[in-house]
Amino acid sequence: MTPGGAGVQHHEADTAGSVGTAHPDRADRPAHPDDAFEATAGQVLAGYLNARCADFLRSLRLYGESGSDTAAAAEAASALRCSARRIGGTLHTFRVLLDPVWADQLRTELGWLSGTLAQEYACTARLHRLVSALGRLSGSGPVPGSGSGPVPTARNGEGSAAGAGALTVGASRAGALLERQLTLARTRSHSAALQALGSSRFHAVADAVAVLASEVPLAPVAGAPAAEILAAPRTAAERRLLDAVSALPLARAAHPYNAEALVHGLATPSDGETQDAPWHQVRLLLRLHRYAQEVHQGGGSPDPVLAEAGRALDSHRDAAEAAAAAANAARTPRIAPATAYALGVLHADQRLEVEAARYEFQRIWQRTAVTAP
Repeated sequence: MTPGGAGVQHHEADTAGSVGTAHPDRADRPAHPDDAFEATAGQVLAGYLNARCADFLRSLRLYGESGSDTAAAAEAASALRCSARRIGGTLHTFRVLLDPVWADQLRTELGWLSGTLAQEYACTARLHRLVSALGRLSGSGPVPGSGSGPVPTARNGEGSAAGAGALTVGASRAGALLERQLTLARTRSHSAALQALGSSRFHAVADAVAVLASEVPLAPVAGAPAAEILAAPRTAAERRLLDAVSALPLARAAHPYNAEALVHGLATPSDGETQDAPWHQVRLLLRLHRYAQEVHQGGGSPDPVLAEAGRALDSHRDAAEAAAAAANAARTPRIAPATAYALGVLHADQRLEVEAARYEFQRIWQRTAVTAP
């Protein structure tokens, strides 16, 4: 296995191939039509995959060179996950142009690697999010992003003061409980990531990516002009996204503080997961659609509106998982009532963040560049 060159690149590497176009009058023509009339679908797809594999190998080398520098290791691991997701998503969307057995196998292995590496980061981010929210809600810490001191209470009444007092008492214990649970989860995830990176399974994945960086096993249909072949998989990915978005309650989400996410979050865990699942599915489909667009554009910059919508859905996922962590901590046996109260307030706060993310997504989606064919 031979790692790539120096420096981590997330999306900006140029592909070796160029994207084709059917006719100069088409509205969805690629960014470089003059170079693309003779390009085949295989050349375009191989160029994109070659560049993403180079990113993967470069990030892997930087991760190995990071040593005790945790910040550099985290950055390299993030870039490694990013490259793995892009390769896997491309293999999924454009499977018809590739050897299907090989594509399915490598996509599965890349999904395993990306998911394993993401767990430690997710635990760290979740702990920081919940502890910061506890400080904000209890008035014991500054509001994130502001230079002000503790958050003032909304009213000076006795009920409000009593609630704030109970929250302040339980917040420190709730924070300690969350820190114990999530630190343990993070330690286990770190151990699992180290074990995965040292396993023969990972080395097989890295070797497969190294081969893919120079040689892509294409199907015979990939020899056709890019303009004739690439549009169908890309359009199918867009259609799946549009269908999934149409099933979301966007009209309900358009009303701020509609309390739907909060009410469902107070139901059983399975009910809450069922209500969040369609939004998580849209997040995954949006990612696949963005990757398909990158192939079509020759690895160029993604649509800024779609990227913004993706960030809103990332916030939705993070808030939903943080709320689930707070609810799980509240189920700890024999905790003090004040601790349970603080965790309940924290859970409600995160479910309101879920609601805010849904509102933000529907607002962005109104001006998205995605249009039905």
